[in-house]
Amino acid sequence: MALMPVADALAKVLDGASPLPAETVVLTDSLGRVLAADIAATRTQPPADVSAMDGYAVRAADVTAKPVTLKIIGEVAAGRPYEGRVGKDEAARIFTGGMLPEGADTIVIQEDTKRDGDNVVISIIGKKGRHVRAKGIDFTKGDVLLKKGCRLSGRDVMLAAAMNHANLNVHRPPRVAILGTGDELVMPGSEPGPGEIVYSNGFAIAAMAREEGADVIDLGIARDNLDDTIAAIRRARESGADILVTTGGASVGDYDLVQKALAAEGLKMSFWKVALRPGRPMMHGKLGAMQVLGLPGNPVSAYVCGFLFLVPLIRRLAGNNETAHVPESAVLGSALAANDERADYLRAVLAPPREPGGLPVATPVPVQDSSLMAALAKAHCLLVREPFAPPAAAGSPCVILKLRL
Repeated sequence: MALMPVADALAKVLDGASPLPAETVVLTDSLGRVLAADIAATRTQPPADVSAMDGYAVRAADVTAKPVTLKIIGEVAAGRPYEGRVGKDEAARIFTGGMLPEGADTIVIQEDTKRDGDNVVISIIGKKGRHVRAKGIDFTKGDVLLKKGCRLSGRDVMLAAAMNHANLNVHRPPRVAILGTGDELVMPGSEPGPGEIVYSNGFAIAAMAREEGADVIDLGIARDNLDDTIAAIRRARESGADILVTTGGASVGDYDLVQKALAAEGLKMSFWKVALRPGRPMMHGKLGAMQVLGLPGNPVSAYVCGFLFLVPLIRRLAGNNETAHVPESAVLGSALAANDERADYLRAVLAPPREPGGLPVATPVPVQDSSLMAALAKAHCLLVREPFAPPAAAGSPCVILKLRL
């Protein structure tokens, strides 16, 4: 099978992937979930003109000169409106959030006043509307403020609460099952024997999936025998996983059994091998309704493939409007040689622009080996080099994909 361009491979991964069904959750459980419907305000905020400061509610017409003495006729606190009306040469003591009494049209802050028994002396000239939060200045009943496909941040949850929604209609989060493969793998905290390595790929992929709001199912490590690998794949299907991610074993060596096990279970392969560095031996297919991504065993390759393919797939299934990673512009911090037929995703660090208004500077880490996790952890972005890109000098424009830090 020929190497498939990255864009074509991503299109195949996303082809037919539709948002998962909707469910209703309480507001406190909505963080990170994706709205399945637009959300409109059920109330106006603020519902009336209110004071933005502690002070006195007065008529601007009564404070056109200074100083002026006004009679205090009452008090207004948040949630405790004043029932009367502020008339000529009158004032009402008011606190932040208090509803502006009828007749008043401005607030004089307490720092510009002096209390004198039942009177207040105003030491500034007033202006209509000063320190008043007008009715509906934030939003009005019926305003659609949160759109379908929005992944809810803490700010969005706050807004939904203010709009008076106790429950929200959101898409079910994707279930991502993760399977490591290989006799050489041992869990963190173990003492590796000769030829053994500590399993790390699954932890990175699980973190990546959780950051995107997915539920993670840990299938552990399958040993290098066909029965063990098939059994793990069946556990993924039985768990109701929407996506199965395997790491390692996706090539064609004697001990690379993932493809054989998936084929035995009826995998419909869409591609194997992508014109990508790192990550060429990546695989995608479907087992019934379950999407399967076979990631390489090298940790950096697995991470980059997860970033490029798993993240957009999770976002699509979650109903997120923002499926794709957004390319950004930068300049090279060091020269680069010409590229070959594979798209290169170089791990790079970012530095501030070298001049005001300039672009950030992206410098590839010195060694790009796909086994080097320390270099990956240091990186701020992936520097994208298209196939057959010509040599590029330091300072040349480049394209980056920022990594979550």
